[in-house]
Amino acid sequence: MAALLRAVVVIPTYNEQENIEQLLAAIFGLNMGLHVLVVDDHSPDGTADMVIRLQSDYPDALHLLNRSKKEGLGRAYLAGFAWALAYPYDYICSMDGDFSHAPTDLPRLLTMCANPTIDMVIGSRYITGGRVINWPLIRRVLSHMANWFARSITGMPIKDTTAGFICYRRTLLKQILKIASVGYSFQVEIKFLAYQYGANMVELPITFINRVRGKSKMGLIMAGESFFRLIQMKWNNWR
Repeated sequence: MAALLRAVVVIPTYNEQENIEQLLAAIFGLNMGLHVLVVDDHSPDGTADMVIRLQSDYPDALHLLNRSKKEGLGRAYLAGFAWALAYPYDYICSMDGDFSHAPTDLPRLLTMCANPTIDMVIGSRYITGGRVINWPLIRRVLSHMANWFARSITGMPIKDTTAGFICYRRTLLKQILKIASVGYSFQVEIKFLAYQYGANMVELPITFINRVRGKSKMGLIMAGESFFRLIQMKWNNWR
């Protein structure tokens, strides 16, 4: 387990003041020696200010990347991953800031990713044992359609192509970091790049719970953006 201690969890936030304190307490409560990087896109609700206050509770383990404006999930992750790769972490995890991903699943992702034959572990809603709780019907339909379409376009043997709960081996992430996309399609594109690179990607079943506090950032505009970005990705691949 010692090798797992060199890991950081990257959490992009925008208006997660209602969730971030409890989320951080749950992650650090695992007592795994994890570090956390919160990438905040200038939340008007004071999310970054709360993280700054909490840094004294988790000295040298809680980090903040306070960005000047909201630029989308993709750019937030790219900035967070670049920050993580500047330090000697062996594993970089990504997760939502709203408790949709259970912190108690982090040990499972990290333990599996520690297998030297595995490059990337995906917390999956759509393999046997995975499930989604409290999502409205329209969002379930959109998610299943997006995943079916992404698999059809890219050919990836992954059930949950839009998953955001992931553990990356450092060596893989370093190879695929140069990505230009923004928005929800980032999750599909980074997996597609890993697939093209020949990475061994494994899915691990998780329970995804719809947020209880705060407002979802996913909407029809982002879903539409993902559709057109997937077409562009495949076109570029054919070329």
